[in-house]
Amino acid sequence: MKKTIALVVSYNRLPQLKQCINALRNQTKQPDAILVVNNGSSDYTSVWLDKQPDIIHHYQDNSGTAGGYHAGLLWAMQNRYDWVWCMDDDGLPTVNALEQLMQHADDGNSLLSCVVINEEDKSSLVWPSKSHKTLTDCRQQILSGEAHPFNGTLLHRRIIEKVGYPLTHLFYWGVEREYLYRIMHQFDIPVKTIGDSVLYHPPFHYCHKEEWDYATSWKMYFYIRNRYRVLQSKYSNRLIALYHYVYFIAAFCLSVFMYQKQNLVKKILFVFWPMRDAFLSRYHATPAIIRENLQKKNKQSAFTVLLHPFKKLILDFFIPVRLPEAPSS
Repeated sequence: MKKTIALVVSYNRLPQLKQCINALRNQTKQPDAILVVNNGSSDYTSVWLDKQPDIIHHYQDNSGTAGGYHAGLLWAMQNRYDWVWCMDDDGLPTVNALEQLMQHADDGNSLLSCVVINEEDKSSLVWPSKSHKTLTDCRQQILSGEAHPFNGTLLHRRIIEKVGYPLTHLFYWGVEREYLYRIMHQFDIPVKTIGDSVLYHPPFHYCHKEEWDYATSWKMYFYIRNRYRVLQSKYSNRLIALYHYVYFIAAFCLSVFMYQKQNLVKKILFVFWPMRDAFLSRYHATPAIIRENLQKKNKQSAFTVLLHPFKKLILDFFIPVRLPEAPSS
């Protein structure tokens, strides 16, 4: 008998997690198991999960969206589940969402997705038709930023065996899009959005016209750096991927210049750090490292920040590396 597991990745959002779990428990077609990957939550998430006998609680240090879904999919594969229904802890599937997805189950020939709707503005949205829709029909809805493959997506184990797992080194932004593009473009697996299967989700709040805080913008680092890896999965031609990334960087800098009023110079200079790491495939930065770096530079003047790379270049060029002294005889 084929088994289905609902996979939820959670981090410090216990109220939303409780609502999500309640929605899973009330599905007209129950998943065979519910797995919650607890990404190092520091609230009472762990305490609450340990008291739920029907939930498999996998605790790990915070490894971001990428590490959470990587661990969850790996656990499901190792425990021989056939279908994995993925969602964030703030996702809220309607009561028949899984049942509608399973009616179109095709043993891994396609990836099946819920229709993801902005829960804060659901009354103004046009609902899809009753028949299932292909990715072509729902491309704007899926790739708009308000929906992604880890919000109500049903993955068959054959897809995971072919495509592999989410890239853990991406940590945060772009993990879901990179995985989707890998499924679509590198393995030619079609994606279908099932019109009767609905999942409510909060809107994506970032807007390039809004002011963002320089000292705490660690998420912005991943937004810029990971874009290049996402484009490399989207386009098989690396030159095309490079072109689109350079275009993105230019547009992003222009957006900063036009709409940001505080720390304008620092924000523009900041862009070159994740861009450099993207080109050099450096993925060692963590939120803690990024925050520390930004807070340090936030205390410096814009002029000092501007001169720092040139100062470092001059010092590296003119001051020779000190060689270890020869041992005394």
